[in-house]
Amino acid sequence: MEHDEQFAAFMASAKDRLYRVAHLLSADPGEAEELTQHTLVRTYTAWARLDGGDPYGYARRILVNLHTDRWRRLLRRERPAAQVPDRPAPGHDPADTAVARTSLVRALRQLTRRERAVVVCRYYLDLTEQQTADELGIALGTVKSAAARALRKLRVDPELSPLTRQEAS
Repeated sequence: MEHDEQFAAFMASAKDRLYRVAHLLSADPGEAEELTQHTLVRTYTAWARLDGGDPYGYARRILVNLHTDRWRRLLRRERPAAQVPDRPAPGHDPADTAVARTSLVRALRQLTRRERAVVVCRYYLDLTEQQTADELGIALGTVKSAAARALRKLRVDPELSPLTRQEAS
């Protein structure tokens, strides 16, 4: 029973973070929920082996692998979401937060799935280039070139220019 209680505590603390990563990776709230659920199921089945390890890191790795499997299987087939769920961050104007989140997700949706995965791993999860390569199962050079292409696209994205100017001031 202790096993289940420990997992329940982990799930309560990690599910929202995993969902946010899944949403940024997939740019689709429905797919993000599904990825999060599958990640938690797989983490639960391996829970006994994670004793003393890093369960969030393990779950994050499962999440990225599930997403990678999907985009490889779909071969670049995009499924844009009709609406992005907006949840206000504490201490911020909810309208500004919603606009920024929506703009970011729309901009990320313009990237290829690989570019989006690299950007999320490098800049949202704050992984090194080598960790990103390991996480996605791609070469280090591919991470560097995909990140460069993605950042070049994001810098000129009209959706993000007002956000960039706000942060600079």
